[in-house]
Amino acid sequence: MSRAVFVLNGPNLNMLGRREPEIYGTTTLQQVQQSCEQLANELDLVCEFRQTNSEAVMVDWIQEAFDKNAAVIINPAGLSFNSIPVLDALKLIKAPLVEVHISNIHARDELHRHSIMSTVANGVIAGLGVEGYLLALRAVCTRLSERWPTSLAASASR
Repeated sequence: MSRAVFVLNGPNLNMLGRREPEIYGTTTLQQVQQSCEQLANELDLVCEFRQTNSEAVMVDWIQEAFDKNAAVIINPAGLSFNSIPVLDALKLIKAPLVEVHISNIHARDELHRHSIMSTVANGVIAGLGVEGYLLALRAVCTRLSERWPTSLAASASR
């Protein structure tokens, strides 16, 4: 299996650090990228870190990850709750797939509480701030070493 991991970020995450800091904190996406790239290097992973405000671009990137047999860490942001095209693209991924949310979406308002992407992810990390990205990288590394079992829900849906 490839040692590549795509860390994909959805709409408005380019505003991280400035947008609703009481929910998302003050760390910028550039700082998250630097931390992810540093840890990926330490874990001998090849990290492709990207952000888009476009659903179509996100689908293209997920398909690219599929073509490269790369693992995916995705913070779909606002696409989490209603993007069937992103969900369908994620169903292609056979490598480890981890969904990350900076806030605890389960403790938020009803509109932001239920991510449809979770139904196809091997794991979901929510509510641990930007540290969730680093935890996801470690989980992907472990999974690539074949020591982390695929979740039953993800196995059943693939």
